[in-house]
Amino acid sequence: MTFAHGTSVRRLRAGIKVDPYSHKETRSDWANPEPPLDITGAFVASASSVGVGDTNRQQVVTTKSLYCEPDSDVQVGDRIVSGAHTYTVAALPEADVNPFTGWQPVQEIPLREVLG
Repeated sequence: MTFAHGTSVRRLRAGIKVDPYSHKETRSDWANPEPPLDITGAFVASASSVGVGDTNRQQVVTTKSLYCEPDSDVQVGDRIVSGAHTYTVAALPEADVNPFTGWQPVQEIPLREVLG
């Protein structure tokens, strides 16, 4: 499915590094990221923003969703760049399929942006 007015967003993914304690590979090396991947025909839609503050700090947490093709390579922990904003993939991507027809429209990927 292509969106007539979709935009191109960029996916950033941390490189793999070996944990010195457990000796297991983890995807947490932002100093050596994988090459960026352009996801064409996608769009980011608003969900909500919440102001969180205390006496020492003001913070705004914005949640949005990325809508793209079901086969787009996006995982939890990736960063999505859309325009001047950078979001973090906050939950597992879902690409629901209609159980009666097998139709699969798009994948919704919850995003989160924290400012402050």
